[in-house]
Amino acid sequence: MIIDLANTTTRKIQDALTATRHRMGGPATGKVLTLIVVTDEAAQYDAIRASTEAAREHPCRILGVIARGGQSESRFDAEVRVGETGPGETVLLRMYGQLSAHADSVVLPLLVPDAPVVTWWPGTAPATPGDEALGALAQRRVTDAAGGGDPLGTLKRLAGGYQPGDTDFAWARITPWRSLLAAALDQAHDDITGAKIEGEGENPSGALLGGWLSQRLGVPAEVVPSSGPGITSVRMFTKGGEIAVTRPDGRVATLSRPGQPDRQVALHRRSTTELLAEELRRLDPDEVYREAVQRYAKGEEVSAEPAPAATPAPKPKAKKS
Repeated sequence: MIIDLANTTTRKIQDALTATRHRMGGPATGKVLTLIVVTDEAAQYDAIRASTEAAREHPCRILGVIARGGQSESRFDAEVRVGETGPGETVLLRMYGQLSAHADSVVLPLLVPDAPVVTWWPGTAPATPGDEALGALAQRRVTDAAGGGDPLGTLKRLAGGYQPGDTDFAWARITPWRSLLAAALDQAHDDITGAKIEGEGENPSGALLGGWLSQRLGVPAEVVPSSGPGITSVRMFTKGGEIAVTRPDGRVATLSRPGQPDRQVALHRRSTTELLAEELRRLDPDEVYREAVQRYAKGEEVSAEPAPAATPAPKPKAKKS
């Protein structure tokens, strides 16, 4: 059921949600969290669809926030959807005028009482999600560095503004990679002296994977471009040979180890719904992500610093005759 409310109030939205639940015979509670989706008109369809699909695993109230701005009077329209494609509730909020800059005042009364809050920016990520008004309402803040025009620059800014509860889809995308690499290293192997990650250019997931490997193994991890799609290989160097995971097609990977036959492993590229569902499973701070993103940013700063200019040796003074 879809209810359109023009120039409305939060009280009218609450009444519409309650009336719709009673009409459909749904429970008054049962939602485990509130998901705030901060998006724009162009991206709202895909973002809300992914949120609705993820809500099948995590029943929640989805609040889509679209700031329209403009010079018009401060007001907002709402589109209430209940029982359309999942067990949760979806409220799409379009805000006009100066109200666009104060979306938290509209969202706050619509949060599910006594339930965690997750805020997701599917497009360009703010530099410091925790300082954003809608980010301050949340225990978990999800960004997507790949959603903007400067993925690696965004990742560095996120590292500098990190606060407990921050995470990024670039991190969730490499969960299968990290699991496979950790399993490969559980077996006996020679000491690892270095690592190399090959991935599509400006790939924030490859950068995070390099930061994670460098942090965990204590060795340099080089990230080099490839033709893609996504991350195409990870190679770890030992005296006995390479431990490598290669995935040229984005679907099936080959695990190679010195002295052992190659093994095929399913390693498909994950959809937005899968990434969001994974992030909604964990609401506590992810310290491993913090270490990886800050290790990447630190490595970038070190490599970007120019080498200090050599100080010329002082000329010997001429002796007086």
